[in-house]
Amino acid sequence: MAGMDEREDRFEKKFAHDAELKFKAEARRNKLLGLWAAEKLGKSGDEADAYAKEVVMSDFEEAGDEDVYRKVRGDLDDSTSEEEIREMMTSLMATAIEQIQSE
Repeated sequence: MAGMDEREDRFEKKFAHDAELKFKAEARRNKLLGLWAAEKLGKSGDEADAYAKEVVMSDFEEAGDEDVYRKVRGDLDDSTSEEEIREMMTSLMATAIEQIQSE
């Protein structure tokens, strides 16, 4: 039975590790998205960083990415399409994962 307990413990640790990496990647993606949107809004420096933090915090409103999308969509003008925002979210998730894996 010790073997089963060790196996179960490994699975639990892997699950917790994977969940932590997913959380970190989503938070990093949201920060990068916030910086991208801040640039489109003409913000820079501390103002851009503050906006990026708002985007990160918007992810705690509900499960999934829709709360983040709505935050950015609501702040950007109509010249930025839904497709552009969603494509940027996907692209930046890949960037965030790469950054985290290289740390």
